[in-house]
Amino acid sequence: MKKALVCGAGGFIGSHLVKKLKKEGFWVRGVDLKHPEFSKTAADDFIIGDLREVEVVKKILDRPFDEVYQLAADMGGAGYIFTGNNDANVMHNSATINLNMAYYGVKAKIKKIFFSSSACIYPAYNQTDPDNPKLSEESAYPAAPDSEYGWEKLFSERLYLSFHRNYGLNVRIARFHNIFGPEGTWRGGREKAPAAICRKVAETPDGGTIDMWGDGKQTRSFLYIDECLKGVRKLMDSDFVGPVNIGSEEMVTINKLAELAMKIAGKKIKIKHIPGPLGVRGRNSDNRLIRKKLHWEPKMKLEEGLKKTYEWVNKQVIKIQE
Repeated sequence: MKKALVCGAGGFIGSHLVKKLKKEGFWVRGVDLKHPEFSKTAADDFIIGDLREVEVVKKILDRPFDEVYQLAADMGGAGYIFTGNNDANVMHNSATINLNMAYYGVKAKIKKIFFSSSACIYPAYNQTDPDNPKLSEESAYPAAPDSEYGWEKLFSERLYLSFHRNYGLNVRIARFHNIFGPEGTWRGGREKAPAAICRKVAETPDGGTIDMWGDGKQTRSFLYIDECLKGVRKLMDSDFVGPVNIGSEEMVTINKLAELAMKIAGKKIKIKHIPGPLGVRGRNSDNRLIRKKLHWEPKMKLEEGLKKTYEWVNKQVIKIQE
């Protein structure tokens, strides 16, 4: 039986990944500071531990795992990443985790490691036009991410690639583009745009008003969790190191995202545009490389994934209101 280690297994993507690996027949160890918030972990073994601590990293890497998935990071939505208030923690915590995992991964003779990078590594100067952002993989340089979160992800890409070159660490790197779905953070300041908008629409009566940061004309693409995991597994089963985008090319304005959530909810709600942290003006996945290298790309439409997500968020809102 193949053995996999999922770092960040208490988080949104990590907990879903554990379930997928179990269905594929893996023995899975999960590690995180916390258990998954919304459902019981499917991991065979779950260790509560801080991957910034060397002793914890040595403890979890007690065998030459067939596959390691390094998703652990200090992160959140725009309200967490773009205010600047959390920059030191984001840089220090995530970089320390990756330094530990690369170094001790080599010592433990792990067979393959996946690192989840982010679309946040792309230069801000290529994302000023909401209708024509440039996010092909080679456009990452000259580097100019718009957040320290993006700078740390770019540093860690280079870290894993240097360990690949110098120590033969078998790495795979993907740049995630706004992954969303059920069982993700949906309130408290760290939630991403789809969950935040679903929550606001669910909480607001028909004819009411929701607040939105900025003018709502900023563009993004959003990828449903199941599609993300298909891409990750395709990459891990391939000989391609990456980095490669894993995201959707279905770009929408944030206003349009809100309109879709309202349509799903069957509500007419007004939008009040207010000042707030925004990130770049336009962002969309460029899937030419993943089509070429993996002969795959995501197929699910945004509305389909948003419907599943809204139904889940709406249940959470109802639970709290009861």
